[in-house]
Amino acid sequence: MSKFFTEIPTELQSFITSQHIFFVATAAAEGRINLSPKGLADTFRIVNKNRVLWLNLTGSGNETAAHVLKNDRMTVMFCSFEGKPLILRLYGTAKVYHERDTEFKDNKHLFPEIPGTRQIVDMTVESVQTSCGYAVPFMEFKEERQQLNAWAEKQGKERIERYWKENNTKSIDGFETEIFE
Repeated sequence: MSKFFTEIPTELQSFITSQHIFFVATAAAEGRINLSPKGLADTFRIVNKNRVLWLNLTGSGNETAAHVLKNDRMTVMFCSFEGKPLILRLYGTAKVYHERDTEFKDNKHLFPEIPGTRQIVDMTVESVQTSCGYAVPFMEFKEERQQLNAWAEKQGKERIERYWKENNTKSIDGFETEIFE
């Protein structure tokens, strides 16, 4: 049976921090719905019971940033692949901060230095839902993939910014991402 909360209970905070992957869903009023897996160790932070941050790394697209500008609704989902079954969803609204933003600078210290860091996503959690997860298969965590970090290190800052200009300024539906002013 699912349960709803108005904040992230303490016992669910420890579940969140132990997960290796989470999923982010956003949608503008028109166009595609975006659902992205997010991973890499240490890129998600619980600031308090109604606020979370996550470090958004360079990727093939920048759908989350574009969608949040059009419609700030966001869902973040975690599911247990090991141990006790559980699906946890955070529902709320989000803002995206870029390197030029004060909020980015104020929160960057919460995360490790990761090459290719693109944005920080700040979500106000309005509702939390848990459900059973009985149909989620068991999967054993093996290790983090290192390809993204290796690629970003090899690129360096200038080439990553060029990549952003070529691939991350608009969503696949043509929405602006405001990665550059």
